[in-house]
Amino acid sequence: MTWIWAIAALAGGYLVGSIPFAYIIVRGVTGEDITAHGTGNVGAMNVRRTTGSWAWFVVAMVADALKGLLPSYVAKLAITGDPLGAFLTPWGDTLATVDSVWYTNPAWWVPMLAVAGAVLGHNYSLYLAIKNRKFARTGKGLATGGGALIAYDWRYAVAVIVIGVAVIAITRYMMAGQVAAALTLPAASLVLRSPDWPFALAMGLLVYAAHHKRFVGLLQGKEPRLYIDDRMGPRG
Repeated sequence: MTWIWAIAALAGGYLVGSIPFAYIIVRGVTGEDITAHGTGNVGAMNVRRTTGSWAWFVVAMVADALKGLLPSYVAKLAITGDPLGAFLTPWGDTLATVDSVWYTNPAWWVPMLAVAGAVLGHNYSLYLAIKNRKFARTGKGLATGGGALIAYDWRYAVAVIVIGVAVIAITRYMMAGQVAAALTLPAASLVLRSPDWPFALAMGLLVYAAHHKRFVGLLQGKEPRLYIDDRMGPRG
């Protein structure tokens, strides 16, 4: 297997991740452009802010998670050929069984690049770039990244979800929980001593970068608690 397969995984993940389900849902339900409301992001929480519906929030959340989960699962299946193991066996555990230096073989990069592609696609949607004739950030990658982690390494997914939700519950700040979730990923990889920790670090930083501007605003007291309604807080 050559690097062509690795590049194909990145491109495939990106194309799937680029599907703007939140934009499609809001356009279909209200006829409006989701990017004109709330934070301007094409994500599940902005569906809630735009439609005022928690039901549509759930639909968007599941859709965004699936566009991360499917590329991740298919990529692992393509390498292992084991339908059940591709879902249940953490990729780090697979890498730990490799006799050679794993990062010298492009095959072992395939699942990681599929995950990265899906998150990048959500954060910088190709389809919306074509529509708007402008390439810009469209999302923050949490739901898509979380869905991808479920198939990639369920332990990472559990850690990210539990810590993120706990921080939101304690602080009442959505942004605090989102940043905590992003930083939990590399921390979990180090605790588990997983050989894919550089990948976990890169993904955590990628998601944090999308939150950085508003996280600084949170530290400056500009972020509202439980930002769930349109025009309740800052864009970005």
